[in-house]
Amino acid sequence: MLALLHTSPVHVPVFDALRDAAHPDLELRHHVDAGLLERARRDGPETVAASVAAVLTRAVAEGARAVLCTCSTIGGVAEAAAAVVGVPVLRVDRPMAAAAVAVGPRVLVLAALESTIAPTVALIEEEARRADRPVEVRTRLVDGAWRRFEAGDVEGYLRRVTEAADSVTGADVIVLAQASMAPARESTKARVPVLASPAPGLAAGAAAAGAVAA
Repeated sequence: MLALLHTSPVHVPVFDALRDAAHPDLELRHHVDAGLLERARRDGPETVAASVAAVLTRAVAEGARAVLCTCSTIGGVAEAAAAVVGVPVLRVDRPMAAAAVAVGPRVLVLAALESTIAPTVALIEEEARRADRPVEVRTRLVDGAWRRFEAGDVEGYLRRVTEAADSVTGADVIVLAQASMAPARESTKARVPVLASPAPGLAAGAAAAGAVAA
């Protein structure tokens, strides 16, 4: 069983659909705690480390063989808790970051939430060092997008993200920092690859859960 830690309930049907399409035999168990993101935005991701570890410990006690954190802001904190909880803990955006580095050195990160920018840049730079590849990361905050997301206007949120991706120049690849931005890939007319985290992240989580189970 793979446990997923979300900071918004909108991710639950997204990952269930991905599971149904690509990993039909994988059991998922969702843990949603929006307060973790609120606190991390206000006080910094490290301030929720103990709370994240508690959620992960509970997930393992309920049978999780691995845990996938779908929130980019607290993904690093979740990964760090793996030593405490005793099972693989993955951040959903790591496979995406590795793929971005493989495409080319000029990476443009689109983020709807400012607190996601620094962790995403650090992750991409980490994957570049791991692959021994040069990287130049630029970032852009999609103005007004998160307000629409919080108001429940998902269509308007994704439209803002799509417009931002369409306007990107001077990049080899575009990274969508939040998992919730993924559907914008379907509508963008960007001339470079646009990468999103849910599908590759779930694949990595499924592999980790299967490897431990085996």
